[in-house]
Amino acid sequence: MISTKPEIVREVYVHSSYNDKSRIELESICMKNNIALRHNDKIFARINHNQKENCYVLGVFDKYSYPLDNTKPHVVLVNPGDMGNLGTIIRIIAGFNVCNLAVITPCADIFNPKTIRASMGALFHINFQKFNSFKEYTDIYYKHEIFPFMLNADIILTPDNCPAVKDGLFALIFGNESTGLDESIYSKTGAAVKIPQSTLIDSLNLSVAVGIGVYTFALKNNLL
Repeated sequence: MISTKPEIVREVYVHSSYNDKSRIELESICMKNNIALRHNDKIFARINHNQKENCYVLGVFDKYSYPLDNTKPHVVLVNPGDMGNLGTIIRIIAGFNVCNLAVITPCADIFNPKTIRASMGALFHINFQKFNSFKEYTDIYYKHEIFPFMLNADIILTPDNCPAVKDGLFALIFGNESTGLDESIYSKTGAAVKIPQSTLIDSLNLSVAVGIGVYTFALKNNLL
């Protein structure tokens, strides 16, 4: 966070028992960016009480959003409900160089600690923007070729038949974990995509589906 977006960081807290060698580097980067470094073990006691593992460094930052890059590919999540999934997806798309995420509300909180921890710092490497509807997104970013991922799609996604999109301007659309995408999105595009799977399951986990879809499109469109 400090390395990529120091302007949003208010202060950093360090636990008194944190003696790792990386602490010196942390102190140095905070000093370089004029970020206050504080010590308050009571804050950590409250946070660690609600988490599975101990935390020794905390960053306090201002919430923000950055407009999506209109010249780069996008991932669009329609009403994602699980914060762990959302954080994992952020990590996945950053890993495959698709660093623009649109989120259609209502949705999981992108700034919840569970989301941020699941992203493993990838949140601070992407642009993200919230929209009140899918139409609001397409009204602004209308140049992108839309590919909704749906179980009843006509296109079966494989490395061979994955579309190569002009200028790499694709937008991959994924629905809610339990309800998927509304049929109206399919009717507007005509280019819906399905990930092949066995009959042993009903569907893939959302973050897994995003990983497969983004990797395949990124590979075919020379992003990796």
